[in-house]
Amino acid sequence: MSTNGDGDDGDTIDAAESEAISPYTLQREEASETRHAFWADTVADRVEERVADQREATDKASGEERPASRNPEEPIVVKGGISPSGVPHLGNVNEIMRGYFVAEVLRDRGHEVRQVFTADDRDPLRKLPRTLCDLEGNLVDLGEVDAGALGRNLGAPYTDIPDPFGCCDSYGDHFATIIQNSADAVDVPIELVSNTELYESGEFENVTRFVLEHRERARQVLSKYQDTVDANGDYVPFNPICEECGKITETVTSVDLESEPPTVDYECTDMDAGNQTIDGCGHEGTATLREGKLPWRFEWPAQWQLLDVDFEPFGKDHAEGSWPSGQDVARNVLEIEPPVPMVYEWFTLEGEPFSSSEGNVILVSDVLELLEPEVLRYFFAKDPAKARDFSIERLDQLVDEFDRLEAIYFGEIEGSEDERAFAERVYPFVVEEPQKERIRLPYTFAAVLGMTDDPDLREEIARREGHIPEDAPGWAVDGALERVEQARNWARRTGNEFDYELKRSEIPDHEFDADTEAALAELADFIEAGHDPDEIQGEIYETARRHDVDVGDFFAAGYRLFFDEEQGPKLGSFLAKVDREFVVGRLRRER
Repeated sequence: MSTNGDGDDGDTIDAAESEAISPYTLQREEASETRHAFWADTVADRVEERVADQREATDKASGEERPASRNPEEPIVVKGGISPSGVPHLGNVNEIMRGYFVAEVLRDRGHEVRQVFTADDRDPLRKLPRTLCDLEGNLVDLGEVDAGALGRNLGAPYTDIPDPFGCCDSYGDHFATIIQNSADAVDVPIELVSNTELYESGEFENVTRFVLEHRERARQVLSKYQDTVDANGDYVPFNPICEECGKITETVTSVDLESEPPTVDYECTDMDAGNQTIDGCGHEGTATLREGKLPWRFEWPAQWQLLDVDFEPFGKDHAEGSWPSGQDVARNVLEIEPPVPMVYEWFTLEGEPFSSSEGNVILVSDVLELLEPEVLRYFFAKDPAKARDFSIERLDQLVDEFDRLEAIYFGEIEGSEDERAFAERVYPFVVEEPQKERIRLPYTFAAVLGMTDDPDLREEIARREGHIPEDAPGWAVDGALERVEQARNWARRTGNEFDYELKRSEIPDHEFDADTEAALAELADFIEAGHDPDEIQGEIYETARRHDVDVGDFFAAGYRLFFDEEQGPKLGSFLAKVDREFVVGRLRRER
C-alpha cells in the first residue's frame, strides 16, 4: 500500500467505532477458528465470509427487503498499491506476493479473482531520492541523472515529472514499469492501475464529488485522526494541481458542485514535506475534479469503492495510521464496507531496513540472478506475521529450506506433521508445475561447480557425486545445472569462500621447495587411492607435518596450483569433488 505523506503527521488515532476491524488478521487469530497449515487459507476464509455477507445483505431502508447489489458473478478483488517515489526494491514486492497467495488460494477454491495493484502516481514528489535505477535494475546516484530537473518538480505529481532516464512517459511511469516487471518476473498476474489515469478519465469523479458533497462529515471524521484538521473549520478534502506551476496544493478556497463540470477554487500555497517546505507560487485559480486528487486518507477508501476491493494487505506502519481512518471514512463518509485487511511484518536486508537513500536495496531482478523464482516465492509464502531477514550472505540457507520443502512434498525425506501439511499446501503455489523428476543441486555444491567454466566438467562432477541420476531426463539435468550459474553469481556478489576460478587449462606459475614438492606428491598418492572429503582434509594437515612444512604454507601451495591464489575454499572438500585424475595430475604438476 502506498506510503505517502498526504496528511499522516499528527495522528491522534482514535477509531472508537464499535464496528472497527482489527487489521491484525493473522496476529490475532481466534483459537476457535479453523487451523490452516497455510496462512493464506485463514485470510481466504475471511474474504469468503465478507463476500457472502455482501451477497446476502438486504437493504431495509425503504421498508422492503432488496437483495444486495453485488453480483455473484463478479470476481473477488485483491488489491495492493505503491507510491512510485523511487527504487521499487524487494521490500515493495511484499504486498504483491502476500496478495498473490490469497488470490491463488481463492482461485483454488473455485473463485474468479482479480489482483489489482495501484500505482499511486498522482502523489507529489516530496523529496529527492539519493538513488534511482534504470529499467534493467542498475542503481545510479542522483548525480548521474538530471537532478536539477527533479528539484524543479518537487511538489508535482509523479506522472507530470519527466523520466530521468528518458525511456518512459514520466518519472511515475518509469518506476511503475519496474514494479510491473518485478511481478512478471515472479509470475504474478497483477493488473497495474494508474491513479492518474483514473482521475484523468473521470473514473474518480463520482466518488470525489460525493466526498466534497459530504465534506463536513469528512472533516469531522478526519479530525479524529489528524489534529491539524478542525472539525468545525474550513478544510476541504481535495488537492488541486496548480495550473501555473504544476504543483499540488492543499488550499481550496471554495467548491462549486453545481457547475458543469464541478470545480474548486484554490490558492497555490506552501506544502509541508517532512523536514522541508515546498514553496507554492501563490497563484489563484480554478480546477475541475479531474485536475487534482483526494488526500491519501480519502483516496485509499475511494480506491476500495471504485475497484470493489475485497482484500488488501499492508505494512504495519498503516495498521495504526491510515487503516483506522480508512475504515472510518469508508463507513461514515463513503457508506461502504472496508475490505478484509491484513498487516504484514516488514523484512530487513542483511539485518537493516531497506533504504534507497542509504543504498540498502536489492531489486527482484538482482535476486533472480542468484536463485530460482520459486525459491523467492517460497520466501514470501512464509508467515507474514513474523519479521524476517533477507540475507544475500546466507542465501544458501534459504535455498536449502526450499529444497527441504520440495523433498518433503515428494516424500523423499521425512518431515514433521506440520512440515508435511505446509509443504503439501504451499509447494503447488510456489512452483509452476510440480515435477517429481526435477533435480536440485545443493546450493553450495553448485557454487563449487561454478569455479569452472567447463559445462561438461560441471555435469561430470555432479553425476560422480550422485546428484544427477544416470536415467535423469535431459530437461531435469539442464534445470539442475542452471543453479550453478546462480550460485556462482552469489559467490561473486558476496565474495565468499566459493568465489574462486579453477585454473584448469594450465598450471599457474609457482615455486616450491623440495619438502613442499614431496608433500604434494604424497598427497597426490593419497587422493589417487580414493578417500572422502574429511579424510583428504585431515591428510593435508598430516602430510604437511610429516614433511615439516608449515600447514598454512601447504594450504597456500594447494590454492596456488588450483586457483592461482593464496587462499580458497575448504581444500579437502574441493579436491574430493573435482575429477580425481585432474587433481592427482595437478598435485604432481603434470597437468
